Amino acid sequence: MDRTVIAYVIYLVVSIGLTVWVARTLSRNGRVFLSEVLHGDEKLADAVNHLLVVGFYLVNFGFVALYLSDDDTVTDTRGVFETLSAKLGVVLLVLGVMHLANVYVLNRIRRRGMMQREQNPPVPPQGWTAPAVQA
Repeated sequence: MDRTVIAYVIYLVVSIGLTVWVARTLSRNGRVFLSEVLHGDEKLADAVNHLLVVGFYLVNFGFVALYLSDDDTVTDTRGVFETLSAKLGVVLLVLGVMHLANVYVLNRIRRRGMMQREQNPPVPPQGWTAPAVQA
């Protein structure tokens, strides 16, 4: 088997494994965060969480597939490791940037919701108090 093909197979296996692991971790831990952002609406939080995971898979698998091709031919074992480290490093950076972008957007939504809740008084006004007269 050609060393270039071996590098491609290892790259695909590791990239797909990392993408699935990151997506499951984000899905599991992000559910609680989404529930708070969406004011405790569990069904909506689950739906948004699922949509985010599907989008995460589509973007990452698409990137992994597009980044698979390489013009260079791997001729030795050192070349396999160099090719894999470069390709997997870029995939990890893309996964990290996507994760940070998701957290940033969700945090902005959460903050906006918290600001709207703070504008409403916790209880409606009960009455009126006359100002104190100073002598």
